[in-house]
Amino acid sequence: MKSKRICFVLCGALLSGAFALNAQETVPPPDARLPEGPMGPRMEILGFGEMHPGKVVTNAPYSAVAVTETKQTLGDGNIIDRKVQSNVYRDSQGRTRRETTFAGVGALAASGQPRSMVMIHDPVTSTAYVLHSDLKTAEQLPARWGGPKNADNLEGKFEAHFQKEIANGTLKQEDLGVQTINGISAQGTRYTRTIPAGQVGNANAITITNERWYSSELQLVVKSVRNDPRMGQTTYTLSSIQRVEPAASLFTVPSDYTVKQSVMRGRRGGPGAPPPGAPDAAPPPNE
Repeated sequence: MKSKRICFVLCGALLSGAFALNAQETVPPPDARLPEGPMGPRMEILGFGEMHPGKVVTNAPYSAVAVTETKQTLGDGNIIDRKVQSNVYRDSQGRTRRETTFAGVGALAASGQPRSMVMIHDPVTSTAYVLHSDLKTAEQLPARWGGPKNADNLEGKFEAHFQKEIANGTLKQEDLGVQTINGISAQGTRYTRTIPAGQVGNANAITITNERWYSSELQLVVKSVRNDPRMGQTTYTLSSIQRVEPAASLFTVPSDYTVKQSVMRGRRGGPGAPPPGAPDAAPPPNE
């Protein structure tokens, strides 16, 4: 039962930003472009900093290892270093799979054992699952979480918010040119946001930067580095990239698993209601 409770704690944290698992594709997620975003640093720490809803990417299969590392230096000089590694896959149909192992964070620190979670999104059938290997169960998410219409609506809101910040000068954009990142050609962009002194009770201005390297060929972010003096540095890197078709079995629920409907409740409390950050919720305002 303790193992099951931990799984559901993780699931609740993950589903708040992972309702659509075309995770690494298309335009970057809000907090890859903006210093603040609906997913926030918590999702980056959990290894889902590059997850976001977006169009389905087809005919660009790959598999890779995604590593998210967050380093934070405290006022007394103490350092918190958290790293999460995932195996990620996408097939030619646009189906995605992410296998993530968590260790030493929150409830997992007390358990003494790492926990793994597998998330599958199949835009062909408009289904998404969270696989619990220890329980041999597959939790099926409500279909509307990952629906293309909702994904398009949310992406449009993010894009409009992003362009508004650029236009009013809140966010500065800088071209970094093209580099080869782990064997993949990627376009680099730096985004800088300055919080004026006094806006959040800060004595001096706070400067937050985010560099991202995006492959237009694969339509995914291969590396991003965010520096926020309040949170530390978060680095996301995609490595061991293999541009071959993954096995079809990776995107289906194993035959010996029991499929159950998601029991997660949204902030409005209704069964199956979308979690915070789901498509029918507008992005929260920045500070």
